[in-house]
Amino acid sequence: MRLWTLHPKYLDARGLVALWREALLAQKVLRGATRGYKHHPQLRRFSGLANPPAALAAYLAAVREEAVQRGYKFGASKIGARRIRGKLKETRGQLLYEWRYLKRKLKRRDVKRYRDLLPVKIPAPHPLFRIVPGKVRDWERVL
Repeated sequence: MRLWTLHPKYLDARGLVALWREALLAQKVLRGATRGYKHHPQLRRFSGLANPPAALAAYLAAVREEAVQRGYKFGASKIGARRIRGKLKETRGQLLYEWRYLKRKLKRRDVKRYRDLLPVKIPAPHPLFRIVPGKVRDWERVL
């Protein structure tokens, strides 16, 4: 499971669909609707919030918006009704680590997209996040 700090616009088609599915699973986990994945590291930044499912609904809404712009039909009815306002803090180190990680993936599976993204040095974050100074988060499994 990977819930990207990066804006979903950088993901290739395969990555965007995977993000949608994984975020829907995360939503189920945070609602207590499944037994698995409860302690997955990617959920830590959400599980400590006052209303984790609402934060995940806001996250999913932005992923869906990107998908709709690309012509995909990601069902809005799958997203929780309540959403948070405002932004969650995430570190610059986390954002840049994910950027390097994504570029490695794209270099293998979507060379054109990889080349198109090479000029981007500092990527935009997912709309839910506000970037603050800091290192890669302790919950990240650095590869």
